[in-house]
Amino acid sequence: MTIAALFILLLAFMALGMPIAVALGLSSILTILVFAQDSLASLTLKLFETSELYTLLAIPFFILGGNFMTTGGVARRMIRFANACIGHFRGGLAMASVLACMLFAAVSGSSPATVVAVGAIVIAGMVKAGYPQNFAAGVICNAGTLGILIPPSIVMVVYGAATETSVGKLFMAGVIPGILLGLMLMLAIYVRARMLNLPRQPRAPLGEILKAGRDSLWGLLLIVIILGGIYGGIFTPTEAAAVAAIYAFFIAVFVYRDIGMKQVPKVLLDSGKVTIMLMFIVANALLFAHVLTTERIPQTIAETIIGWGMPAWQFLVVVNILLLIAGMFMEPTGIILIMAPILFPIATRLGIDPVHLGIIMVVNLEIGMVTPPVGLNLFVTAGITKMSILGVARAALPWTLVLLLFLMIITYVPAITMFLPNMLF
Repeated sequence: MTIAALFILLLAFMALGMPIAVALGLSSILTILVFAQDSLASLTLKLFETSELYTLLAIPFFILGGNFMTTGGVARRMIRFANACIGHFRGGLAMASVLACMLFAAVSGSSPATVVAVGAIVIAGMVKAGYPQNFAAGVICNAGTLGILIPPSIVMVVYGAATETSVGKLFMAGVIPGILLGLMLMLAIYVRARMLNLPRQPRAPLGEILKAGRDSLWGLLLIVIILGGIYGGIFTPTEAAAVAAIYAFFIAVFVYRDIGMKQVPKVLLDSGKVTIMLMFIVANALLFAHVLTTERIPQTIAETIIGWGMPAWQFLVVVNILLLIAGMFMEPTGIILIMAPILFPIATRLGIDPVHLGIIMVVNLEIGMVTPPVGLNLFVTAGITKMSILGVARAALPWTLVLLLFLMIITYVPAITMFLPNMLF
């Protein structure tokens, strides 16, 4: 009865158009008051504990660092470097755009931020160079999803906090899959570009490659600082986020000088707004997870599925279907915080590594970012290109098929995900 009430209330509130955070919190409180044996005092305590989660402290710092990088000219310099390296291939400008998304993803941690920072520059550039607008928009809409797969990733931090999985392991697990997805998109672009006879750029001289690399070096060093610091044992992922925010501020204001001190308060305010919105979702979703746990809902579901004799591979099929559907209607943080407490106990009982499950969830959420009706990347790309949401969704579809193929590979070849974590931990 409690299980049914909790999910019926959640779905009803969402159907009424309530924000996901309010729907999660209100359904949890009403379930506790009417159906459960727990008390409101436990919810108050849970809210307090949520605010004290050390792992979640990484979120505002990564958001702040990403905003400094996005507002500054880091993306422009990375695009120039990527174009100098591979722009001479057929469809090279689009391939360089994917490489730029990969590089920027490693400093932003956010998918929409990657689309904005890179897409605002390269989509117009591709159209001017003779690429169809649909082609350019579809590529960037999908390549931007790398923002939550290539570390650092805000979504991975949330998953780590929700399941008590090592964020360091999750970050390292995302490296090879992120590179693989970028290469798969580039290969698809190359094949499609040859079919459409798309233009290629002149081969950049070595001097231009070196100059572009030197100009983008300060931004690229952030990747080394974050990952090198974590895996070198210098600081934790949360401390790495704080260092990244300070470094991004220093680079944007004093090295590149793309931002003046007068603009810093606006960057801080914008980062604060995003942080408050995200943490409000996190707090209410953890209330929802608390009700699930106290009522032993995940354990009951796990025991039922184990009783059915469902093998791990069939369970992962169900996981992918559930997450792909959820991704069409909800944003990634909410999905992680609702689904992870349910799926995590089942996965561990079936012998699925929590880190592998986390990457599978992240890849599913990547696809959710480019599927209507509420895919965030669709809205961001539409805003940049002035295309309709439906037009962007159509443009993104061929490249989304690449993401679906990638999901199947990551799901059933866990060695790709687990190679680096197993080697380093």
